[in-house]
Amino acid sequence: MLENVNQAVGNLPCRFFVKKPTRQSVLEYFSMIEITTDKQPAKQLDLPRLISMLLHPEKTFSEMSSESRGTWLTPMLVLSISGILAVIVSGYLNARNTFIGEAPLPPDWEFWTPEAQESFLQAQQTTQGPLFTYILPILGVLLSLWLGWIIFSGILRLASTLLGGRGTMQSALNVVAWASLPFVVRDLLRIVFMFLAGHVITSPGLSGFASDSGFMSSLLAQTDIFLFWNIALLVTGFAIFDGLPRGKALAGVLIIVLVILFTQAGLGALVSSFGATGVERSFF
Repeated sequence: MLENVNQAVGNLPCRFFVKKPTRQSVLEYFSMIEITTDKQPAKQLDLPRLISMLLHPEKTFSEMSSESRGTWLTPMLVLSISGILAVIVSGYLNARNTFIGEAPLPPDWEFWTPEAQESFLQAQQTTQGPLFTYILPILGVLLSLWLGWIIFSGILRLASTLLGGRGTMQSALNVVAWASLPFVVRDLLRIVFMFLAGHVITSPGLSGFASDSGFMSSLLAQTDIFLFWNIALLVTGFAIFDGLPRGKALAGVLIIVLVILFTQAGLGALVSSFGATGVERSFF
């Protein structure tokens, strides 16, 4: 070890030493290099990483773990844009179909009481302006996205800490944001489908298998292949950032996701029971 240090002295810049270099000063020099190169600065916007995260998530998360700043801005902006586009397309198709009398009815329309059907039709007529068609839904999507991201990250951060994770709140925000990219793919596919079909999606996810619009329908509406993709990315991210074994990371993520899904399904069923006009949205 001492021979390697002595050999390295000749390669050091002369301005580093005021006096004759010693073994202690050389060790301090290399420790400074290690400290300054341990964390690399992150880009504020890193669009090429979007594709890298979807195709090579483990490698991308490993690269992100060595960066010193938050990297969540890029995925959150993309998620916001995709959510806004989905709302605009859905609002346009709803307004057009209502105008020409082809608005889709709820799946269990025939089982509604005449009073509930009349209330639904009146609500459609009074909510056709830009405020209800575009502005309020866009604000709802953005609020749900950004507030849900912070809350979800905090809950997962707490669960990871209880399981022995060594991450930070910033790393949790990064992981949750980047792990949500599958929902961008889902939004884009839904937009394409709505344009081709000419109407909005009335039974998202697996809700078409439910026999009514209650709790099970709300739960299945949030369940699709993109949710499982999101869970897989969350497990990978927290295992890398927090140093958790895959088993613990999987257990923590599954417990939190299930609690949130059941809570949202219960709230969705409750809202539907009070007028059958509730709008159901996933946590992200």
